[in-house]
Amino acid sequence: MENQVCKEHIFARVHAKIAKDLHNFLFYKFGSQYNPDDIVQEAFVKLWENCKNVPEEKAKSFLYTVGNNLAINKTKHQKVVWSYEKSQDEKATIDHYDPSFLLEEKEYERKLQAALASLSEEKRLTFMLNKVEGKKHQEIADMLGISKKAVEKRIYVALKELREKIDEL
Repeated sequence: MENQVCKEHIFARVHAKIAKDLHNFLFYKFGSQYNPDDIVQEAFVKLWENCKNVPEEKAKSFLYTVGNNLAINKTKHQKVVWSYEKSQDEKATIDHYDPSFLLEEKEYERKLQAALASLSEEKRLTFMLNKVEGKKHQEIADMLGISKKAVEKRIYVALKELREKIDEL
């Protein structure tokens, strides 16, 4: 190929013709947040790395595509960073409860465990299958070999007994 971009004088000509327009395109589309100068430079580096495959007449299209993709990738990366930061902020908020809340939480957990232990085995099993494992009444009835009505009654009575033993429920 006579007009390969690998030749320095052709590459320099392409750079002189396209760099400013590519910069403006990226600036108008994405603003200055990702530094269009850096993206233009990265795009030209990619052009140089692929110079054997890109003839001069396709260089503009190649550079615009690469520049646009680089900016889009930076946008996607920034969204991931923001999402991570937000999750860390939420985690920090959750992790920094005051000690009195943590004590109340432990006390509630202790009361709940004691109340669950005081239920009859049938009520506790039925209640846990429904509320902890999320099984439907009919599924539980089939598993235990009882009617759906019996399952509903056990869950209702278990909830009533738990509420009596723990005010917070």
